[in-house]
Amino acid sequence: MKVVSGKPIPMAVARKILEKYRDKELLYEQKLAIEHLTKFTKMQDDKKALEMFNEIKETFKVPDEIAVQIVDLMPETTDDVRAILAMLKFSLKEEEIKKIVEIVKKYKE
Repeated sequence: MKVVSGKPIPMAVARKILEKYRDKELLYEQKLAIEHLTKFTKMQDDKKALEMFNEIKETFKVPDEIAVQIVDLMPETTDDVRAILAMLKFSLKEEEIKKIVEIVKKYKE
């Protein structure tokens, strides 16, 4: 498998990429990655995950890392969003945080 780029992507997208190679010989680390992604990915649909990622990125002008964390963790409350932002040393206005929770609810499966 060849590294094409090094930018953050949602877990659902990473799982979809690795699953393309499931029938081929995977390295030990790649097998572990698929197991992890299968267990812990909250949003199963990679297309919806990308849509949500792009909506958050465009609406709030946040870095890829923050948009990915929001998609992967699917925060349900404003406190959850604040915790993600604090962990990544980023801040948004209260109304923006509430809007993120609304977006997450819209994409929740």
